[in-house]
Amino acid sequence: MNIVCLDMEGVLVPEIWIAFSEASGIPELRRTTRDEPDYDKLMQWRLGILKEHGLGLKEIQATIAAIDPLPGARGFLDKLRSEAQVIILSDTFEQFAKPLMEKLNWPTIFCNTLEVGEDGEITGYKMRCERSKLTTVKALQSIGYDTIAAGDSFNDLGMIQASKAGFLFKSTDAIKAAHPELPAFEEFDDLLAAIEGALE
Repeated sequence: MNIVCLDMEGVLVPEIWIAFSEASGIPELRRTTRDEPDYDKLMQWRLGILKEHGLGLKEIQATIAAIDPLPGARGFLDKLRSEAQVIILSDTFEQFAKPLMEKLNWPTIFCNTLEVGEDGEITGYKMRCERSKLTTVKALQSIGYDTIAAGDSFNDLGMIQASKAGFLFKSTDAIKAAHPELPAFEEFDDLLAAIEGALE
């Protein structure tokens, strides 16, 4: 029994924080988990920048409303979901993910949640569990599933390496160079074929 675990940002949809960086004109917000392996450090830094500029959830959600899935992502996901169980494992937040899940035809997503003040200020965040992607993959394996995983960033490596088959997708040159043992793809058709091969 197989279950496919996919990252969301950079794999199925554009990076939310990069889009918000461009919309807000704050270049520092372009940093993502592709650049910073320590997620808590990255998020605390982001929250500090938001506070400094007086920006909150409403402004980020306005940017997210204009984001569309990457070209081909919806078709890829629909085809994959017709062949296997699929869960999106993301370090994003429920308040960010919902409109994007609607555009992807409501796949299952496991993610985190933001702590938001009455004035809309993002005051903190709550992680679902520590090292959530790797922890989730191991939990799925403990109840009888073989996992197949794909992602693009540092925080995806644990689930990719722990799975029966794992792939990098639209990753950085640095991550690909550091992990030559992981098959790396740029096109959805190639990733789909690799996952289908692992499902057999």
